[in-house]
Amino acid sequence: MKARPILLLLALAACSRQPESPAKKATPANGLEAAAIEAGVIPDPDSSDITGLYARDTDRVCIVPAASAYRIGVFVDYGDQNCGGSGVVTRAGETLTLDFPIAPGCSFDARFEGDRIAFPGKVPDACAKLCERRASIAALNVDRLSESISEASTLRDAKGKLLCGGAN
Repeated sequence: MKARPILLLLALAACSRQPESPAKKATPANGLEAAAIEAGVIPDPDSSDITGLYARDTDRVCIVPAASAYRIGVFVDYGDQNCGGSGVVTRAGETLTLDFPIAPGCSFDARFEGDRIAFPGKVPDACAKLCERRASIAALNVDRLSESISEASTLRDAKGKLLCGGAN
């Protein structure tokens, strides 16, 4: 029963968490968060590899290693509206810097939280080039399904194009 008060404190801490601004630099964990990481209750984002397949509902993100950074693919499916595209991602602690060359100017920072990726609520207007009609990649939140490069490499957009594998 000793774990129950700790879990309650962790839940309360999660509820009061404020979103970080993209300009804010990653800071080392301290206090309750450091204790939770040490106890294995939450993953340490600084020691986790970002490679894998992430999803929530019909939203998907794949990340695989590439020559100089990581390759990222994003697919958001709203039925008759969707977003999809490939780009590159670099990492500095909990900050992931995403750049989608197929939509020049679509570059922004997202948060990596161990087994979760959170896109900002507002992305550059240029990112609309990745989407049809009113769909958007803003505020995309996905959880890791797999750490497998081969699984992540199979993610496709609505037209069947591989987003993290093959030549694009």
